[in-house]
Amino acid sequence: MAHIFSQQDIDFDQKFDALLQERRAGDDDVSDIVRSILKDVKIRGDEAVFDYTSRFDHFDLCADTARVSDAEMAQAEKDVNSKTYDALKIAAKRIQKFHQRHMPKDDDFTDEEGVRLGVCWNAVDAAGIYVPGGKAVYPSSVLMNAIPARVAGVCRLVMVFPAPNGYLNPLVLVAAKLAGVDEIYKIGGAQAIGALAYGTKTIKAVDVIAGPGNAFVAAAKKEVFGIVGIDMIAGPSEILVVADGKNNPSWTAMDLLSQAEHDEMAQAILITDDADFAADVCAAVAEHLKNLPRAKIAKKAWQDYGCVIIVNDLSQAVPLINRLAPEHLELAIDQPREFAKKVRHAGSIFLGRYTPEAIGDYVAGPNHVLPTARSARFSSGLSVLNYMKRNSLIECNLESLRNIGVSAMILADEEGLQAHEKSIALRLGK
Repeated sequence: MAHIFSQQDIDFDQKFDALLQERRAGDDDVSDIVRSILKDVKIRGDEAVFDYTSRFDHFDLCADTARVSDAEMAQAEKDVNSKTYDALKIAAKRIQKFHQRHMPKDDDFTDEEGVRLGVCWNAVDAAGIYVPGGKAVYPSSVLMNAIPARVAGVCRLVMVFPAPNGYLNPLVLVAAKLAGVDEIYKIGGAQAIGALAYGTKTIKAVDVIAGPGNAFVAAAKKEVFGIVGIDMIAGPSEILVVADGKNNPSWTAMDLLSQAEHDEMAQAILITDDADFAADVCAAVAEHLKNLPRAKIAKKAWQDYGCVIIVNDLSQAVPLINRLAPEHLELAIDQPREFAKKVRHAGSIFLGRYTPEAIGDYVAGPNHVLPTARSARFSSGLSVLNYMKRNSLIECNLESLRNIGVSAMILADEEGLQAHEKSIALRLGK
């Protein structure tokens, strides 16, 4: 059973603080192992990558077989049924349309001192997409990670994903083709991150790495950050549902389980002002768990990390939401848009009783790669901006340099940087 507590409890603040401090990323520190793998890949390149693939994924690779071939891609397209293919196409089209609307615009203006200023946006040259291949297969993640890169204008898009025993999941390959991926390699784990960051004879280095993975992948992304850019460090999935007693308990229960089924360390939280509704939701969760294919995973997540919080009034949920900064926030209440205006920290917000989080995972359009572990307090979901950088533009003529140059010379002198000062002074004849 999930943890249940109420704002009327004397120790509510202590219980809520404990919830905030709960660590769900696992206790095993894999940093030393990951550093060793990355160092080996940096030194030995392909040889190290292929050795680790044989060791961890149990099949042999070489330079000629590491990259997914045209024949393998053609076979994957044959293996995917038309209904699934059509669904992927719909998802891809909606994701592309959404991200196209959020392309940043260049700026160019001349200020009152006559200085011409602006910004220019450019995509990185190459991006790497990591696709996990563990407890579930996620073609949707391929679309979500790759399409914004393509929309941003990335010239070279590379995908890596583990292929245990040499098995290539056709859905992942077809999604990669729809998203415009240029190169696909059958490697996973920390060694794949190392190959993308450092480059090998077979795999040229990239500039940005995006995509979720296990603890080894997350640790590897941390280690190579600075050599390449990364999207974020994604932790276990989480959902917070704010619901009143007007909802169907069965719907709410399934929404909670939609994230619990991801991982044993996923977290599902319900905040409601109706104690009877809360009890009905918990009962519905128990019923649903009898039939879910991933019930073992979902049950453990719900028992270990699930939580039901009963508030006196739903308005009191706002500060709790902002402190939790959830990855996914469902507002199954009256006037959800007005309520959402008070929410400052959440990865993605789902408004109303007919907007389950699952619609955002696949076809809504906004990205489902979102900040976890309260990092929505300072970061956002994946977008075209993760694959772009901004250049500042500054242009002075003699007159505008005279207008602002003396102030710059004074500040340079105060900082003891005389070459800075003189580089301006020489132009002004001072």
